[in-house]
Amino acid sequence: MRIADIQSHIDHELVSKERIEELINRTAEQVSRDYRGKNPIMLAVLKGAFNTLAALSQAVTIPVQIEFMSISSYPAGKTSVSEGDLDIRMDLDCDVRGRHILIVEDIIDSGYTLHWLVEHLKERGAASVEIFTLLDKTSRHEVEVDVKYPGFAIPDEFVVGFGLDYDEQYRNLDSIAVLRSEEYMDPTQEQDHQDQGEQS
Repeated sequence: MRIADIQSHIDHELVSKERIEELINRTAEQVSRDYRGKNPIMLAVLKGAFNTLAALSQAVTIPVQIEFMSISSYPAGKTSVSEGDLDIRMDLDCDVRGRHILIVEDIIDSGYTLHWLVEHLKERGAASVEIFTLLDKTSRHEVEVDVKYPGFAIPDEFVVGFGLDYDEQYRNLDSIAVLRSEEYMDPTQEQDHQDQGEQS
């Protein structure tokens, strides 16, 4: 990637810092009400959801336990993901039996990873498993995902920022922006779908 000011790589801002903060604060109020007295686990799949988890966990007014998982979802030679491709690279450090879990996600794309993760946590004995997502590419869903705390529905564009990356760059942007196509697309090739929700 060329070294230059980060804004020179951005086509346009899609979701501002202020709108993200409003959504996080509004969701935190609801989560605080829904999980009061339940000692919930807030779970993020690394790396993309880290910023969203940090923001939401700091905004809630109840005690929460923070946990992380890393899930491999791109076997060699593949540019899309299916449920059978998923593999846990880093597991939870705690027993989830009888616990209430809120999965905090950066973006939902095909939905395969989240669908698999919800069922996996239920099989491990979780009392409940719910989802908050910052972004949702609704046009890209291939499996049904029940999202209790929805975020922003966005078009099928290549977005970065607030934890979302391209080639491990741009995670540090404090808003959601659309990356200029010349930053990620070979001009001799057709554009691939981003499938960001399964990159984490």
